[in-house]
Order: sequence, then C-alpha cells, then structure tokens
Amino acid sequence: MAALTTNVVPLTGLRIDNLLVAATLAGDDCATGAGVLLVVNNADASAHTVTLATPGTVDGLAVADRAVEVAAGTEAVIPVTDRYRDSSTGRCAITYDAVTSVTVGVIRVATS
Repeated sequence: MAALTTNVVPLTGLRIDNLLVAATLAGDDCATGAGVLLVVNNADASAHTVTLATPGTVDGLAVADRAVEVAAGTEAVIPVTDRYRDSSTGRCAITYDAVTSVTVGVIRVATS
C-alpha cells in the first residue's frame, strides 16, 4: 500500500496533472479531513471502481464502504472526510478494481 502525499492548494491555484501518480494494485492510503480530495484520472478504455474504506460502525453495524465508479477516459474528485479515517493508521484506505491507466493524487483546499 502506497502512502499518497497531500498537496496543499495555495491561493494562487495549483496545477494537478503533474502531481498524479500511478494507482497501486495493492491499494493506497491518504490523509483525511475537511477540504481533502482524492483526484482519480482513468485514462483506460473501461470504467474502474475506486473504493474508500469506511472503518466506522453505527449501533454496532458496519458502515458500507464508498465505491465510486470512474468512467472510461474521465476524472473524478472524491471528498475524503474524517468519516474514512482508520483509527489505527489515521489515514483512509483506498482500493481499486484495476489500476491499468489509473492515476491518483490528493489535494487539500482551505475550508475557510
């Protein structure tokens, strides 16, 4: 599992296409919090699913993981709130159904 670096967006803006890295077959992890976004670029000819693990429970029942389908040839931006924070690692665990032509990056924008 690779640890994705969080890139802070300054007031002047941030180019992100050069910050994206190859998704890791074993999965990745990233920081969580207000204003944290996972950017997923799917350059493949087929759709791929990105899953954010939800480690919490409600009344003893597991909360379903967040699965986001990224269509072929598109990008998706997924909020990574503290809801996805694993208490043992302090990070969000991310998995992919496949990683062919999938690149990812994490950015954080100011919330106020």
